[in-house]
Amino acid sequence: MPQKNNMKHTLLILLVTFIITGCSVKGDSPNIVKGDRPNILLIMADDIGIEGFGSYGGTDYKTPHIDKLAAEGIRYTHAYSQPLCTPTRIQIMTGKYNHRNWQYFGILPKGEKTFGHLMSDLGYKTLLAGKWQLTSYDPLDFPNAEKRRGTGTHPRDAGFDEYSLYHSEETEDKGSRYADPTYMRNGELIKEVKGEYGDDITVDYILDFMKRNKEEDMFVYYPLALPHRPMVPTPDSKDWSDPAKRIGIEDPKYFPDMVQYMDKLVGRLVSGLEDLGLRDNTIILFYSDNGTDELITSTMNGKKITGGKAAPTQTGIRVPLIINCPDMIKPSINSDLIDATDFLPTLAELTGGKVPSSWEPDGISFAPGILGKQGEKRDSAFFWYDPRPGWGKDKFERHIFALDHEYKLFSDGRLYSIDGVEMKEKLIKLSEYTEKEIEAKNKLEKVIAKMMSGKKSHAALNEVDGFGNPVKK
Repeated sequence: MPQKNNMKHTLLILLVTFIITGCSVKGDSPNIVKGDRPNILLIMADDIGIEGFGSYGGTDYKTPHIDKLAAEGIRYTHAYSQPLCTPTRIQIMTGKYNHRNWQYFGILPKGEKTFGHLMSDLGYKTLLAGKWQLTSYDPLDFPNAEKRRGTGTHPRDAGFDEYSLYHSEETEDKGSRYADPTYMRNGELIKEVKGEYGDDITVDYILDFMKRNKEEDMFVYYPLALPHRPMVPTPDSKDWSDPAKRIGIEDPKYFPDMVQYMDKLVGRLVSGLEDLGLRDNTIILFYSDNGTDELITSTMNGKKITGGKAAPTQTGIRVPLIINCPDMIKPSINSDLIDATDFLPTLAELTGGKVPSSWEPDGISFAPGILGKQGEKRDSAFFWYDPRPGWGKDKFERHIFALDHEYKLFSDGRLYSIDGVEMKEKLIKLSEYTEKEIEAKNKLEKVIAKMMSGKKSHAALNEVDGFGNPVKK
C-alpha cells in the first residue's frame, strides 16, 4: 500500500478510537477534524424495496455486488424511507421530518441546510451526482404551477463543491434520464448525449472526481436514477442495439435488467475505489428512497411481493440499508430502526463532527451501531407524508403515523401488526386488542403527539389538494 494510504489507515484508526472512547466534540457548530478521515459514498437507489435484493431474500434479480457489500458489512433489516422520492430526499438531506419543511412536490425549500453544507463545513470535498428534481417540478400548464415553478433549491446552492445531475431545472427541459441523456454539470446544461446512458455518465464523473481528489477527504452523494420508470432497456439489454427501443414505449419486462444494471454500477464504484487505493477507508452506504413500483411483483423468501411505491405500507417504506467499510465494519445483521432523518447526524458522527443545534434536526445518529459501540437507539419512527401539491399528485392524501418493530399506528387510530422481517402488516380490530396492543397504541400515540406539537411548516398547517387549493374540512 502507498505511504499516503498507510497514513490514512493509521489516522482512520485513531479517529475511530477517538469516537469509540466517547470523546465529545465541543461547540455548537461543526468541528473540523484535522488529518485524514474516512471517505463517504452514499448511494440512494430510486424505487426499490428490500424484495429486490438477494441479501434480503429476493430471488428474481441478480445483485451480486450489492449482496457482497451486505455480506461483508452491516445489513439493516428495519430501515425505512418515505413512500415517495421527494419526501425522502428532503428528509435525508436536511435531517428533518417533512412536516418541518415541506412546501411542494419536487421542491427542496430555499435556504435549507443539507448534509452537503455539513460535510463541506467539516472540510470534505463534496460531490452531488445523479438525480436532483428539487428545484422545479410542475409543467407550465399544470393548475397553479406559476406559484411553484422555480421555488426550490438549485443544486449550486445545496452545499456541494461539484454537481452533475439529471432534472436540475424545469420539468419540460429535463430530457431523458437513461438513453441519450440530458444533464447539468456545474452550471452547464448538456443535452441529449447520443448513444450514452445516464447513470454510466454519472458513475464516470464520480470516479473522475475521486481520482482528482484522492488526497482529500471526500463525501459523494449518488442519488441513482435506476430503477425508476420509464422501464426501458439498459446497455446490457438485447434491445439496446435498437435505437427506437431505447426511449420507446416502456415495458416492465426491462425492470430486471434495470435492477441488474444498478448492481453493475455499484460494482464499478467499488472497483474504482480499489483501483484508487481508497476502498479500505471509504464507508459505502446503500439505501433506497421508497418501495418498488406498483407495476412490479417480485419474489422474496418464496412469497410474491407487489411493489408499494407511494403507499404508506411496508411495501412502500421498508427499504434496504447496507453499510460497508473494510477498515471499520465487521459483518453483521442489525435490526435497529432507522429512518431518513438519521443520516445527517450519522455522517457528522462518523467524521468527527457535529450538526449545529440551530439546524434543529430530528434524526438520531446510527453511527454507534456502525462503530460497534453503545449509543442512543430509536424505539419508534415517525412519518408525516403528504406529497401534495404537484403534478400528478391529486390522487394522494395525508398520512401521519408512527411505528416500532411490531406495530404501526395512524393518527386516525388504525393499528397494524408489522412484526417480523418481511413485508406483512395486519389491521387489528379494536375489539381484538390485547393488553400488549393497548400499550403499543398508547406509546405510538405519544410519539405522534410529541412530533406534531413542535414546529411545523406552512404546508403542514394548511392542507391543500394536489393542485394547491385549500382542502375543505
